[in-house]
Formats: sequence, structure tokens, C-alpha cells
Amino acid sequence: MLFLHSLFQYSDKKCKHLSCKMHREIQKMREIALVYLDRSGGLQKFVHDCKKYNDSKQSYAVYRFIVSINPSDIAELDATLGNYILHNPIQAAQIFQSVCFVAIKTLSLIEQLQTEAQISILLKPTHLPPLPSYILSLSVFPFNYTSQRFYMSEGIAIAMGTVTKYTQGARFLCTEETCPFSEGFRYIRVHLPGATESATVRSDFVCSLCSSPLQEDMKFRVLGDKQIVEMIDAKVLNALKGYSNDKSHFRIQTLTVFLRDELANKMKIGNHYKIIGIPACVQNGLQATACMEVSSIQLYKPNGPSSVSDNFKHLLSLTSSSCWSFTAILANIFASQVVPPGTYNTLKLAILLSLVQTCEEENTDYLDLLIVTSDTLVIDRLLNYSLCLLPRGIRHPPSGEMFPSVSKDKHGTGSACIHACSALLAKGGICYIGDLSSYKKDKLEHLQSVLESRTTTVFIPGKKYGEEADQQVTFSVETNFWSFVDVDSSSKKHIQKDNFLIGQMDMSLIPPNLLDGFGLLIYNELPSYRLSSPLVQHILKKAINPQAMLYKVSQQFRMQDYEELILFARNLHVELSSEAESLIQGYYVASRRVRRDSIHGSTLSASALKILISLSKAHTKLSLRKYVLEEDALIAILLLESSLTLKYGKSALCIPPNPVFPFDLSDENALLQRDSYLMQCHHHLLKFIGAYGPGIHTNTNEE
Repeated sequence: MLFLHSLFQYSDKKCKHLSCKMHREIQKMREIALVYLDRSGGLQKFVHDCKKYNDSKQSYAVYRFIVSINPSDIAELDATLGNYILHNPIQAAQIFQSVCFVAIKTLSLIEQLQTEAQISILLKPTHLPPLPSYILSLSVFPFNYTSQRFYMSEGIAIAMGTVTKYTQGARFLCTEETCPFSEGFRYIRVHLPGATESATVRSDFVCSLCSSPLQEDMKFRVLGDKQIVEMIDAKVLNALKGYSNDKSHFRIQTLTVFLRDELANKMKIGNHYKIIGIPACVQNGLQATACMEVSSIQLYKPNGPSSVSDNFKHLLSLTSSSCWSFTAILANIFASQVVPPGTYNTLKLAILLSLVQTCEEENTDYLDLLIVTSDTLVIDRLLNYSLCLLPRGIRHPPSGEMFPSVSKDKHGTGSACIHACSALLAKGGICYIGDLSSYKKDKLEHLQSVLESRTTTVFIPGKKYGEEADQQVTFSVETNFWSFVDVDSSSKKHIQKDNFLIGQMDMSLIPPNLLDGFGLLIYNELPSYRLSSPLVQHILKKAINPQAMLYKVSQQFRMQDYEELILFARNLHVELSSEAESLIQGYYVASRRVRRDSIHGSTLSASALKILISLSKAHTKLSLRKYVLEEDALIAILLLESSLTLKYGKSALCIPPNPVFPFDLSDENALLQRDSYLMQCHHHLLKFIGAYGPGIHTNTNEE
């Protein structure tokens, strides 16, 4: 408090000559600002920052300090200062500038500092009041960018420039040698929010004392990092889905945001952020661009539902005696608005497993789907419908870019700008790329590389974009890919081979390595030339009345219920039990020994183990459990073995054509019959592991 008292005395002497009411208010706000800095720990941080400058023994034109502001705390101390900071941040920074200058001079914190103008204060609010007037929406008109005060906005980063330099501050001297301002630090130019480079550094400044031209002292120019990012409202994701029940119309506008100094490279393309900053209008030739100078960045993570619907809870309790019935019913009745219940069950189960195996975290387990079908129209509708169950379900347009691209920055900097793509926008979700056979060879090779490494690299030639050296920027691709192949199209384009093994399909249209990149290969069980009667009736009725609810189950288990179920299930953290791990390991080792030839070795790729674990965890999540059981591992093994059979033919395990849903689930007896069948599969699997996986310990029950 002794230190505070000495500062107040210093300030009071300075203020005796100021009789204006406004100056008295400013003086009071200075005192409150000092008290806030002392109580919040900001003063201690300020002294620490000053020590760094003082220890360097180097003179700077500008000494930059960051002051963290909690609007709630400072408003409790003094409502006037709190309001001043929120609505006049540039002027409020001058209040803190004066306080910091007095502190430096009183305590001799920086010996090199000469004038108050050399201090640059950046106010960074921790948050803003949760009121509509403090929200700057990217999709609401009018777009208020004229008032230079703090706003909160949120959106998705869809484009990002490389980091360039800007002038943080500069020192100017009078060119008249006899003028007292021809030396010292009288004329200091500091960057302000929304100001261009020419506003900070120009050649037409004149001395206020003698009217002679001012000239910059280049030795004292202070440079900082600058990065330009394009953000857009998250509502744009609804427009990128293939199907939606939301018929509302809205306006979408991108917002240019400037990240400076410590905030450069704090954003990643495709991420959803909440930002606080000051909007401004930047003039670039004849074009004016609305932008925002960002003060703080926070990664936005929406909270998932805390539970599932009552109907699903009731269904879970009814099927609690079986580890397989709940997910079987989920798949059986899923997407009844698009296909009749009981059709495409294996595919629908795979879709649900892929949906719950999505999460906005790195190093997650991925589950990509490739569907072989003749019913391209029905499958396309089903996949489009399923996309809408996730916030990040992206239907890749054929004319767009699947992976990041580079172009010249449109803001006149001449630097490179990296644009988002379907894969990055689908972060933590699904990227549906449509018919795989419609892509050219180079696109398929790039996709194969991404599926193998889960990264993509953008090359930026230095000469083209004004850089001394070439750059390579690598992005993580954290999404599941869905695609399909038209089996009829494949047979027309390629001559079928005669040496197929039992169960093997002609996949010569797709490169083998790309085929291995997809975790699961699914062949739908209803080819178009023998469409089932329920499916035909469903398609005809929907064509006549698209909004009709054709089945009672559609009303009982709505699309919204499935959406909540998937969002809840995918956030569950599951662990492998030792029994499930042993079963997976035993099957993997046995399959590698069985599926091999003398030339190429084992046809089972190393990624198969990851796929098995991912499928097992997904089935556990969909079952709303937290521990992976042997029953989950069995479903994973049957799905993968079915996929491997389509690629390479049957193995010694010799599963039936549709191993997970061998018959229709018409009633409760059918579920019991399926459970009995799966138990037999489990016993058969243990025998297979015992025969072809010696050294692998598995639990066997003698029946």
C-alpha cells in the first residue's frame, strides 16, 4: 500500500493543474486502474515484463505490455471504468498507459524509457457480458463494424494466410536540426486496431512545433507478426450437408480477422473458435473490408447431450440381458425415413458405428466406410441422411477441393493464403465424398496418402508468394471418410477376371492400397435388379408424399433421438477388457497366418488391428457401455472378416455371406435366435484361433 500511496501522490501533483471535470474523472479512473492491477496480480506481471526490457539494456521506440482485464471484477470496483473499457477500449488503454508510465518512472523499472508515448498497452478482456449487444454475428444484418469497441464473435476458420511482418511502432524525428524534436522520443507512431501499415508509417507527417517534415528513424522500427484468417458462421455447415430438415434461410458472410504477435498461428483451419476483438473497416484500393482485430481466442467445444431419450433408455433396459440386441434394433429401425426398417441392416450398423467413432480429438480411432452397391441412389440418400446426425457432416461437392489449396492473399499482402477443404471442415465428423470411381488418379492417390497417414501437406513456393524459401504446411485430417463404388459401373469399365476366390468381388477399379485404406468394405444385400417389395413401396409412397411418416417406429424413435444418442455415445471413453483384447489379438494373428501367399506374404495389413479395435470400441459406445467385452470384439471381427472376404475371398474361418444379420429381425424370437447364432460364431472363432493361432491364450467354454 505504501507503493500505491506514493503513486497517488505523484498523480495528484500532476492533476492539480487540471480543473476540468473530465480530467478529474480520468484521474479517478487511473486510481481505480492501479487498484485493479494491484489486486488482480497484473502489477506483478507488469513489473516482471519491465525487468525483461531493463535487463536487455537496449532502447526501444515502443515498449509493449499486455493487460488482462476481467470486466466483471473491474466493474465491481468502478462501473465507469468498466464501461469505459468495454465501449472505448482505445481510450481506456491510454488510462492504463499513464498508470504504467508513472509506475515505471517512480520505481525506475526501465531506465531507457523517456516518454509516455513509448508505452503501448493492449487490453485483453477475459470475457464479455453475455448480452446481445456484445455479440457480432457473422450472419445477421446490419454488420456493425463502425463502433471501435469490444465484441464477441464465433465461427469456423476457413482460410489462413502465412505469418508476415507489420510495424508495431516507429520513431520519427524532425528534419530541422535546430528543432528540439529532432532528437528524443517525442514522435512515436503505434499500431491501432484496424489501422493499415500506411496509417502507422508514412512520409507526410510534420512537426507540431516547426512544421518541418518528419523522418522515420529506421533503427528504432519495431516489427511484429501478423496473420490474416477468414472466419465464417458455423451455420455454413448446414449448407454443406447433403440433407437437412432445417428449411430456414440465412445470410452467410465471411469475416477477416487479424492475429498479431503472440496470437499468430493460434488458429487451425477447420476449428470452431470464439473470439473477442475490435471490429474495423480496412480500405484496400476501392474495396472496403470488414475485419476484426482479435484480442483473445478460445477454442469452442460444444457440450454434448447429458443423456439419451426416454425411449432409448426404455429400449436399453428391455434388452439388458443381451449384449447384441440393443445395437441390432438400433440398426434395424435406423433411417426409417429413407429406407424401410429391416433393410440394409449391416450397412446401417456400420454407419452408426462410424458415426459414434468421431470425436474432435487428435489420435482418435477412425472408421472409414467404402460401400459396394448397385443401388447408388438409395445408398446416396441413406448416407446423406446419416450425415445430418453430426454437427460436422460434410458432403464433398465434386467441383470443390477435398484437401487444402493455396492462392494469393486477396488483401493485397501478396503472401500465400491456404483455403479450407471438405476434409478439414469435417473435423471430428464425416466427409462423404460420393462415388469413388468418379475421381481421377491423382485425387485417389492423394486420398490414399491421407487415409494412411491422416495428414495432408500443402507446398508453398517461396518465389511465387514473396518468400525467401519454400514452405510446407502439414495439417491433421481428423475425420471419417465415406464413399461408395457402383459395382455395375466397375464391371462395365473393367474386364472381370476368372480366377476369383469364393466370396471375392471384382474390385479392380479401385487401387489395392486405396482399398486397404478404407477400414470397412460393405456390400449391400439388396441389388437393384431384385429390389424388395417393402423398399419399392417405400420409394413410391415417399415420392407421392415426402413428409409422410410411413412407420410407427419413425414417430417413436425420431431423427432427433438418434442425433442425441450419437452425440452422447461418441463422447463416452471406453476401455478394452483383457478378454476382448485377447480375442482380437488371437483372431489377428490367426488371420495373418491363414491369409498369406508365398509371393506377397500376409494379405492382412498392419492397419487391420487398429480397425478391429476401432470397431470394438464403436460397438461398445453404441451399446452405451464403457468396457469393451468379448461380444463387442466378436461383432468387430465378423464385420472385418466379411470385408476381407470381399477383398481376398473366404478364409478358414468361413463365415456366412451376411454374418452379423443372417436373418430378418421381425420379433423378439428373431433376436433370441440371432443371439444363439452369434454365440455359435464365438465358439467357432475360438476353435479357429486355437487351430491357427498357437501361443495365443483364449478363454474357451466347453458346451
